[in-house]
Amino acid sequence: MARTGLADATAPEADAMPAASKDAADVRMISTKELQAHAAADDLWISISGDVYDVTPWLRHHPGGEVPLITLAGQDATDAFMAYHPPSVRPLLRRFFVGRLSDYTVPPASADFRRLLAQLSSAGLFERVGHTPKFLLVAMSVLFCIALYCVLACSSTGAHMFAGGLIGFIWIQSGWIGHDSGHHQITRHPALNRLLQVVSGNCLTGLGIAWWKFNHNTHHISCNSLDHDPDLQHLPLFAVSTKLFNNLWSVCYERTLAFDAISKFFVSYQHWTFYPVMGFARINLLVQSIVFLITQKKVRQRWLEIAGVAAFWVWYPLLVSCLPNWWERVAFVLASFVITGIQHVQFCLNHFSSAVYVGPPKGNDWFERQTAGTLDIKCSPWMDWFHGGLQFQVEHHLFPRLPRCHYRMVAPIVRDLCKKHGLSYGAATFWEANVMTWKTLRAAALQAREATTGAAPKNLVWEALNTHG
Repeated sequence: MARTGLADATAPEADAMPAASKDAADVRMISTKELQAHAAADDLWISISGDVYDVTPWLRHHPGGEVPLITLAGQDATDAFMAYHPPSVRPLLRRFFVGRLSDYTVPPASADFRRLLAQLSSAGLFERVGHTPKFLLVAMSVLFCIALYCVLACSSTGAHMFAGGLIGFIWIQSGWIGHDSGHHQITRHPALNRLLQVVSGNCLTGLGIAWWKFNHNTHHISCNSLDHDPDLQHLPLFAVSTKLFNNLWSVCYERTLAFDAISKFFVSYQHWTFYPVMGFARINLLVQSIVFLITQKKVRQRWLEIAGVAAFWVWYPLLVSCLPNWWERVAFVLASFVITGIQHVQFCLNHFSSAVYVGPPKGNDWFERQTAGTLDIKCSPWMDWFHGGLQFQVEHHLFPRLPRCHYRMVAPIVRDLCKKHGLSYGAATFWEANVMTWKTLRAAALQAREATTGAAPKNLVWEALNTHG
């Protein structure tokens, strides 16, 4: 461990975040059974480090949205809380304190996770963003200018097609920037960080950062839960498990994931349609962003989000219209979407072939769930730009606030912890991950052909607009 500059994560002195200090004589003792009885949106208790909090009044104000709190209601949420919040947030919970668990225990894997998290925090790694965001912002600006020049100042068809592909590449890198800024501050100024989110997300790609946060927060909390994780809910086009043939109820989208005749048809051939669909998956995300901003009741700075998305729908069609004829315009758009489809494939590789389950996650097995449901992509350091930090998907899910520049250093420690506790640590090359994903889709496709449907088919347009991910 010496090469990482961190102490042994299993060392006894690397203690976890302490519980709130209270005079034991004044503290109400609460059993786990009583905690579990308060698991509704209008009566929501959680436990953190053995302390029990009634966060019902905070539910509507939670910056991460209501879904993560509701998902972990009535449970020990220590690991998830510590993964997503800096230690400075802990004192804010005191006003919600109601008592302490009488039967509180810490699983061994969780204890080691908390010790490692405390060490990373003490070393200041969560605040050390590195130079990657600045470099990418400059590079994206230069490449965007090159794309504009190729369209506006060049008459060559090849230059126009190159510009279309370049826009798609910029969208990919913009997606990594938006992902980083959604998990942690990439600048020291919150207002500037927010501006970069809207510009790199809404304005440049047309994807609302508010929509992304809603989906992504839920995905992280419920990683690979078929009925809770929106990143695995792709019916009618895709299903990674036969359990999705049972018309599961999507907790995130509050609708049934219907496995009807239409779903059966598409899923039966999903291993052949996967890559072509990924080439145009951006269309679905654009639609979902607009629908979210219009229909969602609570959207932070809704008009700023809408203005950012509207800016995209001004500059991109205007740029396309500057091309000399319709076939070049169509080819330009296709080049943009197909290139950025690489990123959609990357998102799927990290989870599609990993372990899945049905039901809500449990707060006290955070380490186990995150490692079981994610897959790292093995690559050389010079290829880190291609994967945007998500080649270390296991590390990212365990430490979502950690800037990507530290993942390569932390990965060996996480592997050691997984080995110590007998947990899986999935890692494969980019090619191997594609093969694993294809085999997962094929296995489900072959079983879909024999399965019976359990819902009446809906209108195909309705189904397409309700395909998520």
